[in-house]
Amino acid sequence: MGPGPSDVHPRVRRAMSTPLVGHLDPSFVDLMDEVQELLRYTFRTDNKWTIPVSGTGSAAMEAAVCNLVEPGETVLVPTNGYFGDRMADMAERAGGRVVTVDAPWGRPLDPADVQEAFDTHQPDVFGFVHAETSTGVRQPSVPELTSIAHSHDAYVIADSVTSLGGVELRIDDWNVDAAYSAGQKCLSCPPGASPLTLSDRAMEKVLARETDPRSWYLDLSLLEGYWGDDRAYHHTAPITNVYALRESLRLVEEEGIERRWERHREVAGHLVDGLAELGLERYAEESFWLPSLTTVRVPDGVEDTAITGRLLEEHGIEIATGLGDLAGEVLRIGCMGHSAQRGKVAALLDALEETLEHHGAA
Repeated sequence: MGPGPSDVHPRVRRAMSTPLVGHLDPSFVDLMDEVQELLRYTFRTDNKWTIPVSGTGSAAMEAAVCNLVEPGETVLVPTNGYFGDRMADMAERAGGRVVTVDAPWGRPLDPADVQEAFDTHQPDVFGFVHAETSTGVRQPSVPELTSIAHSHDAYVIADSVTSLGGVELRIDDWNVDAAYSAGQKCLSCPPGASPLTLSDRAMEKVLARETDPRSWYLDLSLLEGYWGDDRAYHHTAPITNVYALRESLRLVEEEGIERRWERHREVAGHLVDGLAELGLERYAEESFWLPSLTTVRVPDGVEDTAITGRLLEEHGIEIATGLGDLAGEVLRIGCMGHSAQRGKVAALLDALEETLEHHGAA
């Protein structure tokens, strides 16, 4: 019940026991087609360039950044969370000139501030975090942000690591140029094959680059040869992880993406109500609360690690402490994918009540 990985669905575990085949075997090529189509459904996009990147979510993040950012270009990134900072680091390594749009940790970006940043810096690429795992904040008004960026002819990259498959995300309707995610959050499969989607406009920029991306492994112009029509060798795909991702995406389709969004919100709402009954204050406001990851303030007089340690040792339940500016200030509780069940939430709340009583919290 932490910020990821979430519990793996039993069907996904079974899928991982499927015998290996070659990464160019005809049966695996058919499976690749199915994975791409299921990813399009889950991202709510018709993007042809929709693939699982071989690696964890940070690999998909770097693939998006290092391909869309050319040396010397200006990249606008947020300062309101840990993963905005990571985006800035990757953009700098790609040769970009990083500028920021500021918001306090625990608050979303204000479109007026984004507009001002665009007017001031005229960035070529704009990255934002749709679901900030460090703060439990969801970025609202995404279409307004993408409209600002596109009016300045910029490309938009969205971090959807903690939202894909659990929180409303509409890539085409919201006009997002590129988005990346991970398997181990709301999709409930092991890390190792991470979703990435690019619009035709974004891929045209990638294919027209004047310089090669600094990563050969994540060069989308080369990966296009494997995941595109040619199915040409680039690297050995993580076969078992693709099996797992396929099964997790089949579960998404069977449940229905909109019903899945509703389930996450309903179960996470039950969690928030239970936390309030224990006297614990949610950190993010309702209007931009992220259902898949709830942050709650650490009660006075108790160390955060004392709470997480006892939950794990005595109850076998994992939650996490804060990151970055929120270290020591909050607990991070995931309600994602197969872990987004009322029974699991009830078990956590019971264990948390015992833990707080044990440590003498009010």
